[in-house]
Amino acid sequence: MAIERGLSQNTLSAYKRDLSYYLRYLNSISKSEPDEITSADVLGFQASLQRDSKAPSSVARALASTRSFHKFLIEENLAETNPASLVKSPKLGLKLPKAVSIADIERLLDAAGALEPETGQLIQLRDRAVLELMYSCGARVSEVVDLDVDDFGDSGLIRLRGKGDKERVVPVGSFAETAVSSYLSRVRPSLATKPNPALFLNQRGGRLSRQTIWQIISKAAESLNMEISPHTLRHSFATHLLEGGADIRVVQELLGHSSVSTTQIYTMVTIDSLRQAYMESHPRSRG
Repeated sequence: MAIERGLSQNTLSAYKRDLSYYLRYLNSISKSEPDEITSADVLGFQASLQRDSKAPSSVARALASTRSFHKFLIEENLAETNPASLVKSPKLGLKLPKAVSIADIERLLDAAGALEPETGQLIQLRDRAVLELMYSCGARVSEVVDLDVDDFGDSGLIRLRGKGDKERVVPVGSFAETAVSSYLSRVRPSLATKPNPALFLNQRGGRLSRQTIWQIISKAAESLNMEISPHTLRHSFATHLLEGGADIRVVQELLGHSSVSTTQIYTMVTIDSLRQAYMESHPRSRG
């Protein structure tokens, strides 16, 4: 998966975790040889995950990991059959992405820290730059963590490395550009106690982690009694673009989706917003 398919470290970690659960279950039922495993055993594994209250999406991914694992064993001549091939994944309900209003985004950014260097603390300037950038270009938290200084140019563009190490170049809004530029000139030099190509640094001079970005957002959101995750900024970015009239294929490119069908879920969000506005505003929308 790492070499031939070029999947990200996060995806590899998820598959490894799923297969650890699977192998632990096989050990519990004393199955050690691939061709000893039956479809009934895989169903038992699925049931064990459900007993552990795993989310349907987690169960579905674990079964996908199991199918891929057995397929790999067949390709390597280590097994003859794939007992997971006939086991259907649980049906997943349509989960619409959660977006927040533009006003709430602005409140969140203000809560993270001041935009002006003269009025903000150094770490506040960094935190504001991180959130401004995430909302400005719809970046995943992992993409922000992986950013290097060289990825941020002076032409209003930034290079992101998405899933499978696929690169894309996206525009950066003026507010985010100002915030990141302030961070680079005012904050990063004091944090860079050792050579490090990373754009965003922690207080020890290392690359900022996913956990720290979660903490930055959580702290700002809690001060406003809001529930916002890093992915909420990405969802809001896409929703606000579509509501503003952007073409769905442009949004697809900006988000780094390989298929437009993945992006189409955001059109349902905007349609729901239109429906709600209609029901609340039109005098003859209700009997």
